Amino acid sequence: MVKEEVVLVNFWSSPFGSRVKIALEEKGIHYEYKEEDIFNKTSFLSTINPIHNKVPVLIHNQRFICESLNIVEYIDEAWTDRSPQFLPSDPLHRSQARFWADFIDKQLYEASKKIYRGKGEEEQVNGKKEVLRILKLMEGELGEKAFFGGDNLGFVDITLIPFYSRFYTWETFGKFSIEEECPNLVAWAKRCMQKQSVANSLPDPLKIYDYIVSFDKYYDK
Repeated sequence: MVKEEVVLVNFWSSPFGSRVKIALEEKGIHYEYKEEDIFNKTSFLSTINPIHNKVPVLIHNQRFICESLNIVEYIDEAWTDRSPQFLPSDPLHRSQARFWADFIDKQLYEASKKIYRGKGEEEQVNGKKEVLRILKLMEGELGEKAFFGGDNLGFVDITLIPFYSRFYTWETFGKFSIEEECPNLVAWAKRCMQKQSVANSLPDPLKIYDYIVSFDKYYDK
């Protein structure tokens, strides 16, 4: 049997790359990890992602798959013989999962940056309000379920949980408690962290905080 080539090109702090790690770990797919310094990008990155020139990128048998949500869907479809399935089989539920994943992808990261990179107190406060609005909406969508995917991690869980590593940073800069505001969502995050696939894929929150403090113009891709 020919060995599959599966390589993840990523930067250690990227929540987007963490999504791909979780998906690969959940499916039990062996992969090689290659670290890419986003502050000193190599020509290799521009070769495998010439449009956006950013991480994460999954290499599967010399094919390059870019953008984290697209990669997670690719993993789900390329390894259908492996459980779990991240997207529901029902078309309505599948469209709803994609809707919430897209909502998180487009809003949470940009809103959160205002908390620690905002120019002035007003922008920081606005960022905190936006983040809490988003998290409370997600808490409402979670409802009484163990996970957004039901009994197992699903597409929405994989999309959102990487940001748990940044909760400490948001709270420290913004001087607020996410657990006080969204207790059920934090309980969900702690359940996710009990899974080895998640615990192994998320960076240490204190390292994330130190990293953000260390770079005035830091960014993740």
